[in-house]
Amino acid sequence: MLALGLPWSERLVERARRAVGATHEAARAALEDGVAANLGGGTHHAFADAGRGFCVFNDVVTVRQALRPRVRRVLVVDLDVHQGDGTHALLADDPDAFTFAINGFRNYPFKRVPGDLELDLPDGTEDERYLDGLSRLLPRAIARARPELCFYLAGADPYAGDRLGRLALTSAGLAARDRLVRDGLRAAGVPVCVTLAGGYAEPIEDTVAINLETVRTFSE
Repeated sequence: MLALGLPWSERLVERARRAVGATHEAARAALEDGVAANLGGGTHHAFADAGRGFCVFNDVVTVRQALRPRVRRVLVVDLDVHQGDGTHALLADDPDAFTFAINGFRNYPFKRVPGDLELDLPDGTEDERYLDGLSRLLPRAIARARPELCFYLAGADPYAGDRLGRLALTSAGLAARDRLVRDGLRAAGVPVCVTLAGGYAEPIEDTVAINLETVRTFSE
């Protein structure tokens, strides 16, 4: 429970199971319709043997395995501010999965697991530097992955008002981030399953507004 950061209960496990199921349904819908979203998910700190960092089960990796007969090559674009250490560990030996992430360098987790392509940013990074890095590296990730499906973790926690984020993006910057991801994947013809991942703003309404804009962006 110390590593997970949450009190253990049967209700917690059931909620986590349903969140994995929602990502599974969203991924299947994305393969049919081009884009779909789970209004949750993105639990990228969960490892095979234990939950960590508020994440009980790793939904993206679980769904990747479940869809393997149908989908071979996948790309994970993880723009939660915290490195997806569980996802990286679980996909390390999967030659058909490629991970791309932009992380806050001095943030959780403090013991990192290398991904395929990462950009670590210092505390206080603002919109311009973040978006420049994303626009440079996302095409490289898509080209190297050659994915049949992308899982996009659209974390709201790079926001300047996030109490756990430590970066300084504006809500407009986060909306521009989402448009860059949407347009890059769309141009490459890659279906995308969106999950919302982390967000800890005070007030919570700021996180909700960022999440809503993400959904609107991918609905356009």
